[in-house]
Amino acid sequence: MSLRIRLARGGAKKRPFYRVVVADARSPRDGRFVEKLGTYNPLLGNDNDLRLVLKGERVQYWLGVGAQPSDRVAKLLANAGLMAAPAIPAQTKKNQPRAKAQERLREAAERAKAAAEAAAAEAEAASAE
Repeated sequence: MSLRIRLARGGAKKRPFYRVVVADARSPRDGRFVEKLGTYNPLLGNDNDLRLVLKGERVQYWLGVGAQPSDRVAKLLANAGLMAAPAIPAQTKKNQPRAKAQERLREAAERAKAAAEAAAAEAEAASAE
């Protein structure tokens, strides 16, 4: 049986509230689960202690047994200090600006560099006089 530590959604429409649960990977998102490990309330501020409430010992147990956390739960557990932060994959070229935009950025950087050099040269000349 492949176990996952994941979020099960609860709460009203547009008011999400999640339970952190251990469930069989084949069971539905809000369906049957093995054990409830805590709660996550994204509507609370980051500094609020009730935003993420976990049973740390049980989380460590399930990770030790081989349960795999979902991506979001892995981030939450890393922020809570219960596991190492997941590696962020390298971005593809799709997130880069197009060729003409990159060229404009390069030209702007060159102009800024030239202006800085000119200002430095003027400052040197003024201090030499």
